Amino acid sequence: MIRKILVANRGEIAVRIIRACREMGIETVAVYSEADREALHAKLADEAVCIGPAASGESYLSMERIISATIISGADAIHPGFGFLSENSKFAALCQQCSITFIGPSPEVMESLGNKQEARNTMEAAGVPIIPGSHEPVRTVHAGEKAALKIGYPVMIKAALGGGGKGMRVAHSPEDFEAGFQTAQREAEMAFGDNTMYIERFIQRPRHIEFQILADHFGNVVHLGERDCSVQRNHQKMIEESPSPALSQELRRKMGEAAVRAAKAARYTNAGTIEFLLEKNENFYFMEMNTRIQVEHPVTEWVTGMDLIKAQIRIASGEKLSCKQEDVQINGHSIECRINAENPGKAFRPSPGTVRDMHLPGGKGIRIDSAIYSGYTIPPYYDSMVAKLSVWAKNRGEAIRKMRSALGEVIIEGIDTNVDYQYAILNHPDYVAGEVDIEFIQRFGSAV
Repeated sequence: MIRKILVANRGEIAVRIIRACREMGIETVAVYSEADREALHAKLADEAVCIGPAASGESYLSMERIISATIISGADAIHPGFGFLSENSKFAALCQQCSITFIGPSPEVMESLGNKQEARNTMEAAGVPIIPGSHEPVRTVHAGEKAALKIGYPVMIKAALGGGGKGMRVAHSPEDFEAGFQTAQREAEMAFGDNTMYIERFIQRPRHIEFQILADHFGNVVHLGERDCSVQRNHQKMIEESPSPALSQELRRKMGEAAVRAAKAARYTNAGTIEFLLEKNENFYFMEMNTRIQVEHPVTEWVTGMDLIKAQIRIASGEKLSCKQEDVQINGHSIECRINAENPGKAFRPSPGTVRDMHLPGGKGIRIDSAIYSGYTIPPYYDSMVAKLSVWAKNRGEAIRKMRSALGEVIIEGIDTNVDYQYAILNHPDYVAGEVDIEFIQRFGSAV
């Protein structure tokens, strides 16, 4: 078993990992930037190391500083969380070179799957349906324009490395392409340190369905059901749920088998997520694979009873999966809302600042994942998500009502949040009916 883990992240996911390690009897090391000196993850870990100034490029994205902190602290493993370096194959390879266990897939697998262009090629070879798109990495506007004309407009311009909705733009015509490409490429460079892009056909009004995968080093792969992540703004997920109200048992079986087949074809290990776009005619297409833990993993934990962070650590320690596919049972329904420090009434303007006071809901079937506390100052340098509120109930109707009740109890004074906006979504008739797609917020945003 891994003895000591350095958590190469911040915020609620760093706190989540530290808590899982505590329960497993594993020591933890937190890294923090100068702006995060008073952050909760730095206080909860057994040790904490400052790795640089506020800018991510000089702290949380600095491979050398994180590796140095790992070696100095004597940690034998790194958990990257999500975002930052979590899908960077060069970082995973550097860990390998330094005899540090990277809690995730191998650098080779990350290279083929974390890079979205490579992932598409892998999926196509495995017989998994893919969206028509470019087959080679795209690095210039000219190359992108040629690919877009061949595919046919509208097209999606996407960062080849990374995720979380960053580095993505839709071009509806050749006139839109250059500006969209340059903007997406700049975002990709800033967020992931890589400006390689790829182009694919833009699927209009699909649902976003993803399957959670666990795979060990002995060839065993299972999926833990799906998550419906269709409620999103600018490709950033806002509300996730499991199971999806759009999937029949037969469609769930087909998509789950495709997800497992994809993971096996890539020789994947550890936790990962196969993401699909689902059309109304039940055609589905591989979109990308996230080679890391997902923000929305709590809804899967709710409906399966599994702890995905602990599963990641056990797999990285060389253990076999503790379950087979037939052992995985989906029980009840779970919904998660991402609570962000932002003002929806002012174009979702970020709202960093000091949390003067707060009250978060509790009770049976309610879970809060957060790293904020009364008196904590949210820095302006990082993602605006400050908490994840998730609920579980016997069915979707009860889960919606429980989430409304829980959102109604949230009090965070001193900053603006999107809590009221989330509450409005939970009351929208299309959401209640389960009739949403990835353009839901775009169509009804002003009405919501």
